[in-house]
Amino acid sequence: MDNSKKICIDYNNMMNEFVGERGIAKKELTRLEPALKAAHEAIAAKRASGGMAFRDLPHVQGSVVDEILDYIAKMDTEIEYFVLLGIGGSALGPLALHGSLSHLYYNDLPRRLRGPKFYVIDNIDPERLVCLLQTIDIKKAIFNVVSKSGQTSETMSQFMIIKELLECALGKEKAKERIIATADEKNGVLIDIAKTEGYSIFTIPNGVIGRLSLLSPVGLLPAAVCGIDIKELLAGAAFMDTLCTKNDMFENPAALYAALHYAALQKGSSICVMMPYSDRLSRIADWYVQLWAESLGKKHDLSGNIVNVGQTPIKALGTTDQHAQVQLFAHGPFDKIVVFLGVSRFNEDIEIPKAFPDITNISFLGGHTHSKLIHTEQAATEYALLKEGKMNMTLTLPKTDPHTIGQLLYMLEAAVSYMGELMNVNAFDQPGVEEGKNVVYAMLGREGYEEKRKDLESMARKKDEYIL
Repeated sequence: MDNSKKICIDYNNMMNEFVGERGIAKKELTRLEPALKAAHEAIAAKRASGGMAFRDLPHVQGSVVDEILDYIAKMDTEIEYFVLLGIGGSALGPLALHGSLSHLYYNDLPRRLRGPKFYVIDNIDPERLVCLLQTIDIKKAIFNVVSKSGQTSETMSQFMIIKELLECALGKEKAKERIIATADEKNGVLIDIAKTEGYSIFTIPNGVIGRLSLLSPVGLLPAAVCGIDIKELLAGAAFMDTLCTKNDMFENPAALYAALHYAALQKGSSICVMMPYSDRLSRIADWYVQLWAESLGKKHDLSGNIVNVGQTPIKALGTTDQHAQVQLFAHGPFDKIVVFLGVSRFNEDIEIPKAFPDITNISFLGGHTHSKLIHTEQAATEYALLKEGKMNMTLTLPKTDPHTIGQLLYMLEAAVSYMGELMNVNAFDQPGVEEGKNVVYAMLGREGYEEKRKDLESMARKKDEYIL
């Protein structure tokens, strides 16, 4: 493929040659090469044995894509709303695709310029769902329930409410046409319910976990409903996969990204800031926060030792957060690296008029474009960090389109695999999350969680003296 269409990683400002003594020496990166080669071999072996199903998603879903497009072509013309019920990766992934590839005011466009209005209900704040139901006509909506296991309390509670409301409004037979289940292909409560009730079903391949399911029907279905070219999205991911199978970290974007973060972590950079300079990429930063935190924040290493490791990901939006967080990034502690996420060419641009020629404080802006201004602001923030010796790097997309977004998302997913190997942790479990789920089950009286309930009851009671 033409290299002008490939995303670019610029890590000059991670290196001590540019950032100073707190940067990474080139010899520190080269010393990681044996560990990365071992990581590469371990990843290849796991993938070959079926242990990394997410890595194969770009290559194995031709028939799934056809099914999705066929479903959309046959969708009832009176459908005006597509509502996704999900949480975690089941919501953040679809939001990342929608935010990066749909019109930025998609729901406000005339109907002839868009598909159904798109909503994601990912929290159980009771006002959120009630307000949505006050906003839409439920008789003209389709609800996509997304839960691999079907045991996600938040999502399944929403589904139970919607099912009853639809059946009251439309009758049971018509209501079942308005529910789509996206669930594990073999096991789980949701897939069983969907088969019994007669819902449309799209399946998540076995072995694909929630935060790595974006390139499965979890993300592909809602993206296609909104008119996004999912074939090109998968083509971009497949192209990146060819790069991420290279055994040289300086040719493998995912391995290089992981190596830089690991080296920075060893130097005390326990926080990774992702800072997109594009509104289209803002939701990708939200998705990335879950991907990096849930995959790499671990109590135990692969040998069972207590290590309590991780690199905390946070989001900052350029230029908005230049006026909020950059003061801390530039002048605060040396515990962060900043990953700028930029775009070479925006899909739209607008020129600033040459107004107020006598007011020198603003007249200099006239004649420039907003793309020129935001690129300049990004460069200025990069300079401010560099001047203070703060490590930063830049990921640049030639433009935001399905192919480049597919590249970016796949590269970050693959990078988690390498980072997990370097840190000697399991990047594909989430025991801390599961503990929280188990506590909810116990507190709400789910059968089989009696011991956990006893454990909760044995905890020390809060003292009034510590409550103001």
